[in-house]
Amino acid sequence: MKIFIKELFFELKKNKGSMIGIVIIIISCLVAILAPIIAPHDPTNVYTEYLRLPPSFVTGGNPQFFFGTDDLGRDLLSRLIYGSQVSLSVGFAVVLISLVIGTFLGVIAGYFGGFIDKTIMRITDLIMSLPSILFAIVIVAIMGPGITNAIVAVSIVAVPNFVRIIRAQVMAEKNRQYVHAARLFGAGHFRIMFIEILPNCMAPLIVQATLGFSDGILNCAALGFLGLGAQAPMSEWGTMLSDARSYIESSPWMVTLPGVCILVIVLSFNLLGDGLRDALDPRLKKQN
Repeated sequence: MKIFIKELFFELKKNKGSMIGIVIIIISCLVAILAPIIAPHDPTNVYTEYLRLPPSFVTGGNPQFFFGTDDLGRDLLSRLIYGSQVSLSVGFAVVLISLVIGTFLGVIAGYFGGFIDKTIMRITDLIMSLPSILFAIVIVAIMGPGITNAIVAVSIVAVPNFVRIIRAQVMAEKNRQYVHAARLFGAGHFRIMFIEILPNCMAPLIVQATLGFSDGILNCAALGFLGLGAQAPMSEWGTMLSDARSYIESSPWMVTLPGVCILVIVLSFNLLGDGLRDALDPRLKKQN
């Protein structure tokens, strides 16, 4: 495992984009963890005498509020910092749920084939035939708005991606010699699927999980923007965008700042995912 990690890091170092993504992700994680310490104000505190203040480095700003305040007088910098906690937690939860469910279904479909495979894949095709954000909106509309329901909805939408990837890998691996050897030694289906085959399918799974972070964050932010995700007074970037859209002309910083945060964190995970794909795909290594 240590050798694998060293080789992976060595390959990632060759890709400047992935290294930039790693640095941004590490900084974002530190900001989220240290939010109670580094945030200058409580994100829910309302300063009625400082409504829609511009950033402190702009004419009319106040040094007390570095990025200004929103329409209720809440400090934008503090809300952005606490918003990183929500966004990263959402991304982790979406990836964890969709990874576990998708991997389980994909392994079963690829290993057993036949009726089980057809049933799982037809359901997967049905979900993938619908626009992901529209399907998530329908699920949240049925379950009710809220960050938990938004995570569940986005996770359901993300499951088919994991199912298709892991199924293809299992189908390629299940006829290898080591699988036949495991059967001859009397290994059961569970051991063959999850102990013998699954560890050899991890490379594309790691890449998809990384890209799933960015998709989860983006989709939950979209639901928050539509009023179906995180609810007030929670600091969430999509909800902040929704609250600020009425002031896009008079107070553009209220829209720009959370939008930039979403852009940066999603881009960083995409850069890391591309770097991992290049590092873990042997065909791309040969081309390089």
